[in-house]
Amino acid sequence: MNNYDQENAQCFVYTQKEGLLSAAAHDLKIRVSRFAIQIDDASVRGSFDPSSLQVICATHHGIDAPTALSSRDRATIEENILGEVLHATAFPVIEFTSDAVVRTPDGSRIDGQLHLHGTTRPLSVFAKQSIECEVVLDQHDFGIKPYSAMLGSLRVQPHVRVVLKLVPPAKP
Repeated sequence: MNNYDQENAQCFVYTQKEGLLSAAAHDLKIRVSRFAIQIDDASVRGSFDPSSLQVICATHHGIDAPTALSSRDRATIEENILGEVLHATAFPVIEFTSDAVVRTPDGSRIDGQLHLHGTTRPLSVFAKQSIECEVVLDQHDFGIKPYSAMLGSLRVQPHVRVVLKLVPPAKP
């Protein structure tokens, strides 16, 4: 079994803005800074701490814009994510448990159940060479209302992209 956490893997969430006033807002790159993943030949289990989300930076057309947000802006956004969007106190764990792992020439398809915000839904993920996977989640599927401000004229798109990158274990 291989074990991964924030020491030997990275997990990022990417959000995009929309709405009439979206030009005044930022797309975001957010890091999940506490998680644990166990992988063996037939199963994958992951546990993610929603209270550990940290806004890394704004992005512009998919490119990091590290100076676009002040530390105060990042802190305010994090408070909104934890309190108003994910309700991290009420839902302190995000979990994924695989039902099946199917190997392909390019990697693996992992089918399982994602438990997020008190709701469990099926989820299929494709992992490239078992070290990187990406999935798009619709917040509405999990009973999450995407962040909105100024009477909805500024909001986060309901679809967020989650990217997980694992560092493969050293070969003996």
